Amino acid sequence: MADRRRVERVNGLLRQEISNLVASQVNDPRLNGIITITQVRTAPDLRNARVYISVMGRESVRQEALAGIQSSASYLRRELRNRVSLRYIPFLRFVLDDAMIEADRLMRIIDDLPASDAAGDGGNAPSSGRG
Repeated sequence: MADRRRVERVNGLLRQEISNLVASQVNDPRLNGIITITQVRTAPDLRNARVYISVMGRESVRQEALAGIQSSASYLRRELRNRVSLRYIPFLRFVLDDAMIEADRLMRIIDDLPASDAAGDGGNAPSSGRG
């Protein structure tokens, strides 16, 4: 239980620090879009971390940003070593987080539903008797 809480704290710390580094110190031209570090999942031994990023834009822009940030992984790891007090600084592997895109897609589907279907009553809701 304590180990899981420790991993959660490390995940939050790494997410914060990686976000700061990407925003202020990574100067890769492929990272010209809006990039958000959505979450970090560190292995229980804290030696490896999967960093989920959200990138706004077309798929080609997203893939380019992923390649750009992945190429800076060793630099980010080196910088993290100077910023956080951990026995091991995990190796970073970046992954595109599709949650925002999926949420946007679902919202568009919901918006396209006819109003009566969205209410779930087929338009046959009983009146309240007031009016």
